[in-house]
Amino acid sequence: QVQLVESGGGLVQPGGSLRLSCEASGSIYSINYVDWYRQAPGKERVLVATITRGGNTNYADSVKGRFTISRDNARNTAYLQMNSLKSDDTAVYYCHAGISSLGDIVNVRAYWGQGTQVTVSS
Repeated sequence: QVQLVESGGGLVQPGGSLRLSCEASGSIYSINYVDWYRQAPGKERVLVATITRGGNTNYADSVKGRFTISRDNARNTAYLQMNSLKSDDTAVYYCHAGISSLGDIVNVRAYWGQGTQVTVSS
């Protein structure tokens, strides 16, 4: 079965940087889109960045110019490079991907990672 495994979260000072990784594993035929979401305490989960299979990207206004989403299709891995971090970037970050499996190459199913905590504090 397909699963997403995230890494790279942690504690960082304001102005610092982190890179989050999201690796898909299992019976994968192809990974269509990859999204990064985040959810701060007491707030709704919001979309931060998206990337298509072909590499087209979009960003929330709150992170544009500071965050970069990328993917390595050969490694079934997506990344979120976060620079110039602010205290209000503190949240649990979730990877979300549309994936077709070897058993059903036509239909794309959505999968979520487990989430990784990012804390920006001095």
